Amino acid sequence: MDYLQILVEVIAGFFALLILTKLVGKTTITQITAFDFISALVLGELVGNALYDENIRVGKVIFTTALWGLLIYVTEIATQKKSFFRKFFEGEPDIIISKGKINYDLLKKNHLDLDQMLHLLRKKDVFSLRECEYAILETDGTISVIKKPKYENITKSDLNIRKQPDSIPFPLIQDGKIEHENLKKIKWDTVRLMKEIKSLGINSPREVLYAEWKEGEALHVQKY
Repeated sequence: MDYLQILVEVIAGFFALLILTKLVGKTTITQITAFDFISALVLGELVGNALYDENIRVGKVIFTTALWGLLIYVTEIATQKKSFFRKFFEGEPDIIISKGKINYDLLKKNHLDLDQMLHLLRKKDVFSLRECEYAILETDGTISVIKKPKYENITKSDLNIRKQPDSIPFPLIQDGKIEHENLKKIKWDTVRLMKEIKSLGINSPREVLYAEWKEGEALHVQKY
């Protein structure tokens, strides 16, 4: 393959992808779904492989890009017009926390573990599960959160009060397993933890989906 052919194919592929991005719309980048992500990977592979295959000329690069772009465009139109196609291609948002309770079945359905869920919550400035009233897992993998009324963002200056620094919450039980490292951080042991959960009528950590400690507050526990 000579340098001139590479030059022509790179320029053609560049402008073909640029035009395709403009036609399809900005949502494929700013609100990318799983389907959009896979489409972008496939399209990149089609153009990338074509650049180094001597048997593929510029016309085939443009044709392949245009054909794939047409399929994406038709899919976008279908999802806009019919809710069935929108659900099929993009999925639906799932309420993974409702009234402060984790919906464990929806977590499993979305292949989301507790650590990932807590990570997403922290991105929304929710550092304790007890602060969250509702959490919705969006189709692009982000999370939307509604805090409980008493945890809504109100500045201390608005209330003209002083408040002591808050503490970091620590998960002590996740998926029925004790987090021994976190127990050490709060200077608890297994005996202390068992005493606390037994006072709530729970006989074994295996019965607990999630248990969280926060200084100055009661142990927050949710069973399966």
